[in-house]
Amino acid sequence: DGNYCVTGGSDKTLKLWNPYKGTLLRSYLGHGYEVLDAAGSFDNSQLCSGSADKTVALWDVATGQAVRKFRGHAGKVNSVQFNEEATVIVSGSIDSSVRCWDCRSRRPEPVQVLDEAKDGVSSVKVSDHEILAGSVDGRVRRYDLRAGELYSDYVGSPVTCVCFTKDGQCVLVASLASPLRLLDKDTGEMLGEYCGHRSSACRLDCVLSERDAHVGCASEDGAVYLWDLVEGSLALRLPVGQGAVQALAFHPTRPVLLAATGGTLQLWDTGDTAGDTGG
Repeated sequence: DGNYCVTGGSDKTLKLWNPYKGTLLRSYLGHGYEVLDAAGSFDNSQLCSGSADKTVALWDVATGQAVRKFRGHAGKVNSVQFNEEATVIVSGSIDSSVRCWDCRSRRPEPVQVLDEAKDGVSSVKVSDHEILAGSVDGRVRRYDLRAGELYSDYVGSPVTCVCFTKDGQCVLVASLASPLRLLDKDTGEMLGEYCGHRSSACRLDCVLSERDAHVGCASEDGAVYLWDLVEGSLALRLPVGQGAVQALAFHPTRPVLLAATGGTLQLWDTGDTAGDTGG
């Protein structure tokens, strides 16, 4: 609902924040190495996280305790997402697999393993019936769980982040040393390219604004870039910090952007970005 945000860091903890007041509400300790990704459930009662310790953790928000630890990945877990009902956690790992974990069962093994990737999985996203996965092998794979089908698009360079547009018709793809690309979900046709940010070595997030009006991407030059989705023109460049921007997230209903860099979290009101190229 956009009232809270959760961060993970190299201090091996998750932290829950009130982003508008900048206050820390709770810390969650239990991972053995840095936390690489985290997500919240639809009702704010649970968190999931993935870590370089190869585990996926399920947390109770209120108590701060780890409810479950899922072990099975052979390498660091880069990305985690809940399904809509928060009954399943989907995780992507450097071990080239996507795994689905049942939050309600006591079974230690995943309910499904998707191992079509030929290199590490950098990013996963989940819709009501689809799993989207980006891989270092340069492919974006979409698993249609209703039809039991796999669709694959080759973008030519290691994929660092993928996400669905809010209307569910398109896929936004960030990859190394390449423009941000907007693809038609069903045909794979490229609908737009967005250039100007720097992406040569880091795994950088890409995002869409609350009404699909703008696409955004983190950059290694310490800025966040926002483009008009339809025109492809640069709408806004936010000077966030000195080093690479490590993470990025849009508020679900408001023109508010979260950016993480250098151990700090920044909250930006992007307002009406149309035609604005300033900082």
